[in-house]
Amino acid sequence: MKQEHSSAKSSAKDVFSYLLMIIMLYVGVISFIAVLWQYINVRLPDPLQFYYSGATEIIRTSISSLLIVWPVLIFVTWLIARDIRHEHDKRDVWIRKWLLYLTLFIASLTIIIDLINLTNSFLGGELTMRFALKVLVVLVVAAAVFSYYLWDLRRDPVKTTKVTRFAAAGSVLVILVAIVMGFFVVGSPSQQRARRLDEQRVSDLSSIQGQILNHWVQKGTLPADLEALKDPLYGYEAPLDPATNQPYELAVRGELNFTLCATFDTAYDPSAGATDRYYYESPVYPVGGKGMDIWTHDQGRTCFERTIDPLLYRQEEPLPVK
Repeated sequence: MKQEHSSAKSSAKDVFSYLLMIIMLYVGVISFIAVLWQYINVRLPDPLQFYYSGATEIIRTSISSLLIVWPVLIFVTWLIARDIRHEHDKRDVWIRKWLLYLTLFIASLTIIIDLINLTNSFLGGELTMRFALKVLVVLVVAAAVFSYYLWDLRRDPVKTTKVTRFAAAGSVLVILVAIVMGFFVVGSPSQQRARRLDEQRVSDLSSIQGQILNHWVQKGTLPADLEALKDPLYGYEAPLDPATNQPYELAVRGELNFTLCATFDTAYDPSAGATDRYYYESPVYPVGGKGMDIWTHDQGRTCFERTIDPLLYRQEEPLPVK
């Protein structure tokens, strides 16, 4: 009597297909969790651990991964299912069972560790909405992966079922929703470029401000223009606008007062809450002095008025010239 399920050897094609499928699954799941975690970080930021630019970078990288990895996963899974329907023996190849059981093991371990962390934080009185949402994300994703592949191992892959189609369509829909949410959080590619240009402008202005302060401490006067800050010995030259390649504006208003101006592509929006506040109001190069490092700005030309506190920055005695 012939056995219903015969043992089949794995071909190089089978090994390649299953390895590619599992790797794409892991990368896709990790990227999806990373996207949701960063959404939580942006909306519920931790003042001690949050960096907006870092969060948006992770979101961009994860979205890029999902856009490529998830279609590949669905396509390879479809190819494997088609091969099994054509060659029934391939449903019992060792590579399929080993990798699917490995996936179940990792998903189970993830769920267990997730629940342990949740319980430990609850008992320690440190359970916050931010942490609870992250735990929930991992728990739901791991449970979904575990449930699907447990079902996949138990079913007869030779028989056609609508569950796989619904699972593929549902996962694509969830991924698309996550990606669309990303555009609301980090903005469109053009908005992101404008934000990065403005971030560079803030960095440039803060660097120039530091050099102006150092010039005043060393020489007792403010520089007449940005060209006066040029120092061939230390290799410093005032940076230019990253988009127009034009110099920034410096205007001396008095012995201790000066103004720095630049043209920005975006505006600081205080109604955006913590999301933008961490980006716009964090000093890039903290040179000190109350109000000296706040770079909130409007769209277009914006000037920053600065006043040096002579008591805070005491001048050093100039070196004798021989």
